[in-house]
This record gives sequence, C-alpha cells and structure tokens, in this order.
Amino acid sequence: MDEERETLQRIVSTLVNKNDEIHNFIDMLNHTISNVQVNSSNAISELDEEFDGLYSVLHEMKGSMANTIQQEEARKIQALQDQLSQCSHALESSEELLEIAVQSLDIKNPAKLLEAARQIKDSVTVASAFRLSLKPKVSDSMAHLMVDFTLEKRMLQAVKFLPVPKAPEIDVAACMVADNCVTVSWRMPEEDPRIDHFVLEYRKTNFDGLPRLKGEQHWEVINYIKATQYTLSGLKFDTKYMNLRVQACNKAVAGEYSDPITLETKAFLFSLDSTSSHLNLKVEDTFVEWDPTGGKGQEKIKGKENKNSNAASPKRATNSPRASARGSRDRFAGESYTVLGDTAVESGQHYWEVRAQKDCKSYSVGVTYRNPGKFDQLGKTNSSWCLHINNWLQTTFSAKHNNKAKTLDIPVPDRIGVYCDFDGGQLSFYNANSKALLHTFRTKFTQPLLPGFMIWCGGLTVSTGLQVPSAVKTFQKSENGLSGSTSSLNNVA
Repeated sequence: MDEERETLQRIVSTLVNKNDEIHNFIDMLNHTISNVQVNSSNAISELDEEFDGLYSVLHEMKGSMANTIQQEEARKIQALQDQLSQCSHALESSEELLEIAVQSLDIKNPAKLLEAARQIKDSVTVASAFRLSLKPKVSDSMAHLMVDFTLEKRMLQAVKFLPVPKAPEIDVAACMVADNCVTVSWRMPEEDPRIDHFVLEYRKTNFDGLPRLKGEQHWEVINYIKATQYTLSGLKFDTKYMNLRVQACNKAVAGEYSDPITLETKAFLFSLDSTSSHLNLKVEDTFVEWDPTGGKGQEKIKGKENKNSNAASPKRATNSPRASARGSRDRFAGESYTVLGDTAVESGQHYWEVRAQKDCKSYSVGVTYRNPGKFDQLGKTNSSWCLHINNWLQTTFSAKHNNKAKTLDIPVPDRIGVYCDFDGGQLSFYNANSKALLHTFRTKFTQPLLPGFMIWCGGLTVSTGLQVPSAVKTFQKSENGLSGSTSSLNNVA
C-alpha cells in the first residue's frame, strides 16, 4: 500500500511540474501574441515614416531641379534679350545711315557729293551693325537639364523589406561565471556583414531552465555591443541563477532573440541577524554599528516584551533556513559586543568581505559554532575563530582561537576577505583588495558555522552574495609554495 501511495505521489508531483510548465508556456504564447500585434503596428508606423521620408526627399529634389531649370531659363532669356537690344540699336543706326546715303545720291555738286560720300563711308566703317554677331549667344535647347529615372524606378520597384538578422547562438561552453562577473559569448549561424551591433539582456532569477513571465524581474539591457562577447561585472549574486539572451541588429532592424540560457550564480548570501546581536549594537541588514546608548533604551522595550515571553514571535515561528540558523539566545551581553550572520555554513566553499569604518577602535571578524555563550567573545572559545584588530592607543593585529592569540606583523587592510572551506577544514583571511593571505586556521569543523562579528566604537559593513575570487582559488591550489601565516592554534574543536 505504501509503495503504491509513493508511486502515486511521484505521479502527482510529475503532473504538477508538467502543469506548471504548460501554464508557463501558455503565458509565454499569450505574451508572444500580444507582442506580435504591437510589433506589427510598430512596423506599419515605421513603414509610413520611411515612405514619408522618401516622398519628402523626392519632393525636395524635384523642387531643387525645377529651380535649376528656371534659373537656366532666366539666364538664357536675359542673354538673348541683351543681344536683341543690341541688334535693335544697331538696326536703328543703320537705317538712319541708309536714309542719309540715299539722300546724298541726289547731290549735283561733285565736290559736295565727294564730301558726303566720304562721311558716309566713315560712318559705315564704325557702324555697330557691322560689328554684330548674327548668331544667338545661347541655344534654346534645355536637353542638358532633362532627367531619366528609369534606373531609379527599377531600384525602387526592387525595394523589399530589409533582411532581418538571424538570431545569435549563445556558446554555453564559452560562457563563464567567476568573481561575481558573467562572461557571455555568442556567434552568428552564418556571416552577416550588415550587422551593426548586438543587444544583451539579462535578469536574475531563482528558477532553473527556461525564463518565466510571472514573478520575474525585468530584463536589464546592454546595448550597442560591437563584439560577440561581453562581461557583466560588479554583480551581487543574490539569486541562484541568471537568464541571458542576445539579439543582432543592423542599421534599421533588430532580429529575434537567441534561445535564452540560464547560468547558475552560486554565492554565499546572508544578512546580520539582529536577534543575535548585543544590545549596544545597531544592526541593519549588512551594517552593524556600536551604539553606547542603545542598550538602555532597548532594555526597557525588552522588559515589556518579556511580560509575554510565552508567546512565540512570528519571526521565531518560521521554518525558513535563515531562521533555523539563528541561535537559541536573543542577545549577547557584557563585553561580548557580537552579532552573527543569519545563514549557516554547513558544507562547501564560501567567501564574504568586511570593511571597517576608519575610526573603528576595536573589531573582530570570524566564524563560530551555533549558540555561543551570552558572554563569549570571538576567538576566546574553542568553538570560534577570528582576526582581531585593536586600534585603541596603538594598533594590534592578531589571529585568535581558544583564548590564544597570534600577533600578525602585517598592515591591517581596509577590507578583509573571509574564505571558509568547511569540508576541507580551512578558514583563511585575505586582504580583499590585493588577495594577499593574512592568516589561515586549519581544523576539522564538526558543526555548522555562522559568520561572527564583534565591534566596539565604530561600525562594520559586510559584503555578501560574493563568489570565491579566482585569485583565492589559485592561491589555495599553490598555497604550499607561497608565503602566508598558518595558525599554530589549530585545535580540533
């Protein structure tokens, strides 16, 4: 009976998953239909704009060419009118000279006739009529301003829709996730010289497999990428996966998106647990600050809350992984100015960073087993390990475990990186800027670890959602050949 029930339960789970996939696909189809309608309307609008632009260019060209013809007409007419005026003036002078010559033929006195003939001859020699060119200065032809758009008509008749670039293909094997960066590589299925640039879109998700429509973040866009590879840097991996897709664009149109891929963005993410902090610490997610007056005001509030101590708070009633990582004690007391992370390290390799304020007088950075004592301080028990920085009067830098300290004769960095290899039994601290090793504890961890922080007179900022840096991984592989501080306080807790 139990076996049949278990089989039926597996079938139910399979059907639920399949139904979820189909619902997701239906949402995607409806979304695609809506996009087809919107994009078709946009395409018609863009077509109208292109043809209106073409009409505008042709109209402008026609006006310019007509203006050229009119200017040529005016130039030729002006030249011919000038020539006509000259001819009219010359004809008038010639007719006057002819009339004088005809009248001179009636003179009877030989001497007077000879004188008149000489004067007429001189007048004829300088007459403008005999210096005129009886040929039009310009032709009446306008053939040089004729156009023939036969070739252009053929070209326009051959106009078709601009070829849409094909969808790129993301090379999953060449994609890389490291150092909180994602490098995406792609290629075109065939060479296309008309491609001008690429568009990369990405979004964070907690779902493996195909992207979903409901409950997902909006796509972030990186535009005008000229190469076929791009690196997204400076990311905080606060989700388990990332969806990515690429499209190719020419000068006027974008092609279809590539098939989306999903890359795993594994990183250690936690917040500071205010329920585990000392009353004199003010905690906000990833920031903790010393507050010497906070305890008094909060103790009154806590006293009121303790009247109903039998009632479990909603936060404590939850069964979330983060809630289960919290200790059974609400607060640290005395001089244990401590706050813990809300997520436990139970396996694997993890990394986070801490930055102290410049005026911070004293602080510790490390890890501890769950449920440390209310008055315990990091590094003073056999269940906690830390680096301790004391800037009171003079600066001291030391590694602490089991109430033993080893002085570190190296400068204190402004950012400390914490690397925890739970399975390998190693806790290392690095200069987060240079990735230089500061100190290493080696032991066998027998219980889950919580990030721990102590602060007095100052503040700490914690950076999480970080991957183990490549430089740290490389250092771990070749650690035996490099200098570094390895703890002599290697008690197996």
